[in-house]
Amino acid sequence: MINTYRAEKKLHPIKISSALSKVAQMHVMDLNENYSMNEKCNPHSWSKKGSWSSCCYTSDHKKASCMWDKPREISGYESEGYEIAFWHSAEATPEAALDGWKKSSGHNPLLINTGIWKKIKWNAIGVGVNGNYATVWFGILEDSKIPGNCN
Repeated sequence: MINTYRAEKKLHPIKISSALSKVAQMHVMDLNENYSMNEKCNPHSWSKKGSWSSCCYTSDHKKASCMWDKPREISGYESEGYEIAFWHSAEATPEAALDGWKKSSGHNPLLINTGIWKKIKWNAIGVGVNGNYATVWFGILEDSKIPGNCN
């Protein structure tokens, strides 16, 4: 669906990444099981209840690297990852998530390479949708460029 949207904007499709998909799927699991909306930390945060380092991502972005580094930490993806996240009170669906991201001034630019993302070429994307959350991770490095990866 994201690539269809990108095609409408005359942008190249982004390859699915197993490494970034692993991160996205682990994050929606962590969010569903451990995140509370009343916390000072936003949904880009990670709990202390996993095989990853925890972090509190705040709206001032002071600890942004705690999110950017998760692909390296979790899946061996040798580059930063950039996440967009979606929450729905009943159930997150791919359609609702994409619709929400398209309407968001903070998320849509990642989808269609505008604003600060204009000069970036996304070569990998990972998706996780489960329960109340959906996340998409964007990366510059293709899975086939990861050392030791046979993809």
